[in-house]
Amino acid sequence: MNKTQKHLIEYVTRDVVCFISHDNNMPVDTAMEVFFESDVFEKLQDVESGLYTESASYVYEMYKTEQGGSFTDE
Repeated sequence: MNKTQKHLIEYVTRDVVCFISHDNNMPVDTAMEVFFESDVFEKLQDVESGLYTESASYVYEMYKTEQGGSFTDE
């Protein structure tokens, strides 16, 4: 992974975590935990998937689909 890819992944991650936090009225650290445990985050980290080149909104929609459309606290 090169420096540019790493930065893009970080930017998308930051924005998705903010979306999760805002939409589910939860602290940022909790939103980070739930996103980091998701399959979408795993795919985002895989540069071969190319997901890091997509917008944060697109990645967030993927995350919401993975979650069944709503956040569930496990």
